[in-house]
Amino acid sequence: MGRIFLAGASGVIGRRLVPMLRSAGHAVVALTRHERNAASLREMGVEAVVADVFDRARIREIVEAERPDAVIHQLTAIPPTLNPRHVARQMEPTNRIRREATEILLDAARAAGVRRFVAQSISFVCRPEGPPLSTEDEPLFLDAPTPYRGVIAAVSALEKTTLSNPDVEGVVLRYGFFHGPGTIYAPGGPFAEDVQRRRIPIVGEGAGVFSFVHVDDAARATLLALEQEKPGIYNIVDDRPLAVSDWLPRYAAALGAPPPWHIPRWLGRLGAGPYGDYLMCVQRGASNAKARRVLGFEPQVPDLVAGLAS
Repeated sequence: MGRIFLAGASGVIGRRLVPMLRSAGHAVVALTRHERNAASLREMGVEAVVADVFDRARIREIVEAERPDAVIHQLTAIPPTLNPRHVARQMEPTNRIRREATEILLDAARAAGVRRFVAQSISFVCRPEGPPLSTEDEPLFLDAPTPYRGVIAAVSALEKTTLSNPDVEGVVLRYGFFHGPGTIYAPGGPFAEDVQRRRIPIVGEGAGVFSFVHVDDAARATLLALEQEKPGIYNIVDDRPLAVSDWLPRYAAALGAPPPWHIPRWLGRLGAGPYGDYLMCVQRGASNAKARRVLGFEPQVPDLVAGLAS
């Protein structure tokens, strides 16, 4: 049991993580940007503080006053719907959080004598070369197509910052694509609605591989990262990485939607740009072997379609 400072408690994963932390006996102090979120967090039984994460002095003051045992950084600002042609512009607020807010939070944690710092990263960041599944030891795709390059650079900055301070045990959790309640893949979510309207085609051979993770499994892995001894980087993904040509038709069927169209790769690239082409045709999945071995991570939801059924 300990005292946890959670930045991003009102996000998709934060809302699933808070009850788990409290059930495990942790006291939670939640950082949020908006007073309206603070009220709902307090109803969940946590202490909520409202502050701008980019206000370095204020964040340091808060963390030093709270004296937590660990800081969990789950902050993002990802819009509900991403247009692959505009990913650079739409992801810039999150890129800034990863570049700047991570350093501010870690600096505050170090000043407060915090033992462990856990940060949210993403698993779909390695170069699209090598074995079918990437591991935590492979190089990042730093020369990715221009629309996606800023995202990878920001992830690289977050991970280096998290692991850089010898006084704080840094843990980077590279989550897969979130599915489950509150995500874009849930029934009624924007991706689900687009699939029901046949707006998401299989491009080319649909060879791009997605590693998903249910938000509850992601939250459970975060809890494990607080309790295990070894810091470092961990892929937090389910056991069934799936190519688009496999999961998209099954997902559509589970929604009761018409099967997706098939379009040639050149047409998909024309419509969705180089980032859309990368997702649909090139991207690799990720291996969770290290998280299983070191953290004891065992996904309870095997894949996207099973999660939708549950």
